[in-house]
Amino acid sequence: MAAPDFRQLPWIVPYKDILAVAGTDCVELIETTNCYGGAAWARYHYSQTSPLIVSSRSLGSTTRYLIKVGTSHLKLRASVSAGGIESVELSQNAVKVTYAGLGGGGVGATMCRALARDVIDYDLTPAGGSKMSRGTLTLPKRSRIIIGVDDTDTKEEGATWSLVNNIAAKVDSKALRYVSHAIVQLYPVKAKTKNCVATVVEFASLNDGKPIKKFKKLLEDLSLSDKTGMAVLKSFSAERLLSYGDAARSGEVSHSAAIEAADAAGVEVCLEGRGIIGAIAALPFFSQSDTSVKLDESLQEESL
Repeated sequence: MAAPDFRQLPWIVPYKDILAVAGTDCVELIETTNCYGGAAWARYHYSQTSPLIVSSRSLGSTTRYLIKVGTSHLKLRASVSAGGIESVELSQNAVKVTYAGLGGGGVGATMCRALARDVIDYDLTPAGGSKMSRGTLTLPKRSRIIIGVDDTDTKEEGATWSLVNNIAAKVDSKALRYVSHAIVQLYPVKAKTKNCVATVVEFASLNDGKPIKKFKKLLEDLSLSDKTGMAVLKSFSAERLLSYGDAARSGEVSHSAAIEAADAAGVEVCLEGRGIIGAIAALPFFSQSDTSVKLDESLQEESL
């Protein structure tokens, strides 16, 4: 499709990205905005209006909507419930999402979102002024890949959280979009470097395995430690690892317990140094950056 004329209109604020990560009967829509105020308005109204939306939350400049596949009739009302998501359709390789909105909310629901980087195609009604507008976006169907890493530094230098972020940025591509980063506070064991944290990064993938191999190679080349652990989970949810993750955040766990948890959840162990204990523990806390950094209050005195 040719570049749309509406791109140059002075009231259009294009979204940076809209990524559709698909589960079996639901989709997580990850929208990256150029205007947080507009995204906050949309999150409030969409959550009020759309029965298909299970949950919504903001993480940095992104808004994440967990949405059931299906169609619902929206009862739009100005100022109260002025926009929403009407339908989500899954096919083999694509996801179609239909948005609707009133007035300026219709501009966001249609033209602003149509310009997002991951959009394959769109079908829009006229928007702006006092109109009720509707827009259907076609997006690539992506899957989730989560990578946990621990123990890349030494007592003298290095920092795992920043190294992992930089590696994730290097492998970011159309095929493997870097979505989120979280530092995960673990139980402060004696073998820690200092703060005893692991790092988990999340990607939205078009099922290209090459960037994961590149991630591992960069980690092997750049890590300062010979105890580095790297674990990969290709799954919409990491819930099966939550009990193990909680155990590693509240007490010391063994290497064998880590490998047992990984095997049960289908985790690929890429680097099996001592850090694999924390790398696997970090996986279920992907995209929970504000809460995963906290040490349990009952352990704070103990860690001093």
